[in-house]
Amino acid sequence: MILVIGTGTAHAADQQQASNDEPSLLERYTNHAQDLILKGLELVGINYRRGGTDPNSGLDCSGFVQTVFKDAVGILLPRTAHEQSEIGNVVDKTELKAGDLVFFNTMRHAFSHVGIYLGDNRFLHAPRSGAEIRVEDMNQGYWIKRYNGARRIIER
Repeated sequence: MILVIGTGTAHAADQQQASNDEPSLLERYTNHAQDLILKGLELVGINYRRGGTDPNSGLDCSGFVQTVFKDAVGILLPRTAHEQSEIGNVVDKTELKAGDLVFFNTMRHAFSHVGIYLGDNRFLHAPRSGAEIRVEDMNQGYWIKRYNGARRIIER
């Protein structure tokens, strides 16, 4: 099942009946966060490519996030970082949890860059041309100055 999430609405691409074997909300969240992180870590080392949406040819930041969510948990996010910043629930920086989206102003406008929060002030992202997908520390001065906020896509 792929869940398509856009600005304002979310609808299931395929309906499934709930069964007694279905995991609890906590178990689903825990598994989803782990799945997101594992999929994201699998992509570490992939080259950045502006406009990239395919791991074989390179990914940009929002293409990376879109790929991870689709492949790991079956959620199709909007294409750009700015569009991704308009969905889900706003999360305070002190309340960040693994799997949340974190946003930065890296191109002189808000929400121009996105990554996936890992915990302990670290996030996964596709940084820029000439670089590879990697883990960074949000406490570095560059990221502290550019932090715009966070969104939670996976409900807890």
